[in-house]
Amino acid sequence: MLLAVDTSTAQVGLALYDSAHVLAECAWRSSQRHTVELAPAVADLLTRCGATMDNVQALGVALGPGSFTSLRVGLSLVKGLALARHLPLAGVPTLDILAHAQPLGRHPLLCAIQAGRGRFALGVYKTSRKRWQVQGPARVVSLEALMAEAQSPAVVCGEFSAEEIQKMKEAGIRLVSPAASVRRPAVLAELAWARWQAGEVDDAASLAPIYLHTEGTLPV
Repeated sequence: MLLAVDTSTAQVGLALYDSAHVLAECAWRSSQRHTVELAPAVADLLTRCGATMDNVQALGVALGPGSFTSLRVGLSLVKGLALARHLPLAGVPTLDILAHAQPLGRHPLLCAIQAGRGRFALGVYKTSRKRWQVQGPARVVSLEALMAEAQSPAVVCGEFSAEEIQKMKEAGIRLVSPAASVRRPAVLAELAWARWQAGEVDDAASLAPIYLHTEGTLPV
């Protein structure tokens, strides 16, 4: 059983996965209460499945980009569990979670999450070898820059306000529905499970979140 944790943004997600089933999944929006909500939510999820941490064999965590504080909460919990219980840990870039939940298509997929001050962390994906493959590093862009890139044409998926959605619709941009734009912790769990099974685990002590700056980029 693998426990997956995503605290990249205001949306928090947890999942339990065993390769054959999504045993449990929950996602909610937290108003800067990640620190007090996360550990009790993990305990509740395990209890609902009749399990304990003793049943967990591996851990998966969303690495970002995302909010500095939010990412630290999730990373701290998961790294603590990995070190204390000697569990393998697999980190997954947050934008990959959005991308791999979408059906494959011939147009590029632009995945975005809020980066503050009206900007977005953006990742570009294209279909290759029957899966979405990221094209270069994630970067911080304005809504206007994102919309200009989406005219290529492309499909856009991610976290947007009602006003931003309306603006993009008026510009004729193809948007994924709000339901399909929610980061699924079960998708994170599947991606982390695949990394674990391939032996691509991370060192819990040195694993660091992905942060993007207003100027420049960091690798995804």
